[in-house]
Amino acid sequence: MKLYCLSGHPTLPCNVLKFKSTTIMLDCGLDMTSTLNFLPLPLVQSPRLSNLPGWSLKDGNAFLDKTELIDLSTVDVILISNYHCMMALPYITEHTGFTGTVYATEPTVQIGRLLMEELVNFIERVPKAQSASLWKNKDIQRLLPSPLKDAVEVSTWRRCYTMQEVNSALSKIQLVGYSQKIELFGAVQVTPLSSGYALGSSNWIIQSHYEKVSYVSGSSLLTTHPQPMDQASLKNSDVLVLTGLTQIPTANPDGMVGEFCSNLALTVRNGGNVLVPCYPSGVIYDLLECLYQYIDSAGLSSVPLYFISPVANSSLEFSQIFAEWLCHNKQSKVYLPEPPFPHAELIQTNKLKHYPSIHGDFSNDFRQPCVVFTGHPSLRFGDVVHFMELWGKSSLNTVIFTEPDFSYLEALAPYQPLAMKCIYCPIDTRLNFIQVSKLLKEVQPLHVVCPEQYTQPPPAQSHRMDLMIDCQPPAMSYRRAEVLALPFKRRYEKIEIMPELADSLVPMEIKPGISLATVSAVLHTKDNKHLLQPPPRPAQPTSGKKRKRVSDDVPDCKVLKPLLSGSIPVEQFVQTLEKEAETLIQIEEDSTHIICDNDEMLRVRLRDLVLKFLQKF
Repeated sequence: MKLYCLSGHPTLPCNVLKFKSTTIMLDCGLDMTSTLNFLPLPLVQSPRLSNLPGWSLKDGNAFLDKTELIDLSTVDVILISNYHCMMALPYITEHTGFTGTVYATEPTVQIGRLLMEELVNFIERVPKAQSASLWKNKDIQRLLPSPLKDAVEVSTWRRCYTMQEVNSALSKIQLVGYSQKIELFGAVQVTPLSSGYALGSSNWIIQSHYEKVSYVSGSSLLTTHPQPMDQASLKNSDVLVLTGLTQIPTANPDGMVGEFCSNLALTVRNGGNVLVPCYPSGVIYDLLECLYQYIDSAGLSSVPLYFISPVANSSLEFSQIFAEWLCHNKQSKVYLPEPPFPHAELIQTNKLKHYPSIHGDFSNDFRQPCVVFTGHPSLRFGDVVHFMELWGKSSLNTVIFTEPDFSYLEALAPYQPLAMKCIYCPIDTRLNFIQVSKLLKEVQPLHVVCPEQYTQPPPAQSHRMDLMIDCQPPAMSYRRAEVLALPFKRRYEKIEIMPELADSLVPMEIKPGISLATVSAVLHTKDNKHLLQPPPRPAQPTSGKKRKRVSDDVPDCKVLKPLLSGSIPVEQFVQTLEKEAETLIQIEEDSTHIICDNDEMLRVRLRDLVLKFLQKF
């Protein structure tokens, strides 16, 4: 069993597991932090951004490194754990010769589609008068400022996929439900479990009859809107592959939400606007719920909330219709009937308005001060670029970063000097190291495998030994482009036996509770399932020929000899030899010599003495 590690980003994993003749890809996250090296893409041409001296690259690229580690056309299936971990799917399904099946839950697919659609829309709606590609030449690249000059294999970076490629990729997905068992070629069985992190997010069990691998990615034990995490099903794992822990282990999500609300209220009371760069799904649902409870008590009920995204309407609707994927508290509201999320009431009372872009209706309805939720969190494309340019010059305004995927300081770099206030309130509900340690003690896997980053403290906090995985035996770590041999070997295989063959067996008890029987059979294997069948009967002799006696056929006759079992008590056996046999027996470390001068009767007597102490069956 081997694990091929294709991603260096622990919260955007992409691993390939080879297990019992099946090749399984575990997630296909797209690391977009490299977009921070590029200029923002404004909807309207910005002379200020275009003339920045230290930021000379502008392109509409999303990025995917090509891997030589494994031929992706040999991948049989792809298991998706959550919608953030499927953003590279079109690159794999449409450009590598992949012909397998992708498995994911319905919310993961639908919200993943929204994230991809938003990304494509953001990139394609910005006209690119010219495209920079010569910089990818190695001779030019080495002259560029860091980090571009240190980037690996930039010639393999690709442009953002199209909606046609997105739709083709999503058509290869087979929808699954929690605890549904899926057979893969008769070799292994995969089962999705609720991970508690996002709508439809899953951990996966990959098991054969005698081995079990658990894949834990992007999980949460906090009480938010998704179904709670299924921990019990992770028990008795031979190997537990652990990825997708919180990116900010020292920040408490509840504390961050409190800071978010207080900073938002302070800005709006002073007449300023608040900009929240965000994804169109996920944390935004929880933020809107907190604001629903907060704005009236804070005297902010007249302040408009704007959610701007090409997929804003679909996102808000999806969150209300996936009732069976929600936590029990929100499920129960559906049957009252009430909307599970309070943002439905915010929309009905016109406190929350959503728009596909800043053009059209938004221009007519827009009034200040206000709060705007929009993308992209990298500040490199999307409507957020327009608002950074519009509001950045006033110290009354505030941008609040809640998504932890991008360094907010790097995101802000091309907008400097900036007068608006910047608040960092990253909200990441995924498992922290304390929760992981508790989880591992409860489920007790034999071996833990995780990214290298989790086996040592963060570089900026090297003294914090509590910010790493602590388990026994110590976790096995991997890094990008490594192949890991997982530390257990298959020992057993399940074989079925045909009823007529089972009827012919004559078991013999060799010790209390244990019986054995000899069997002569044909092993038939198909689709990784094994079956013992009766051996073919020997052909009957043709008439007219003299039938041979059995003794004439001794060299060719396969007469089953009895098998022996048991142990010989040495002292008692030696005493018996002294009484029954007169011969010289010489015992050495690796051999025994019996001096018998070709005395066949002595051989037979010695054999019978040995057989007295053993059982036959």
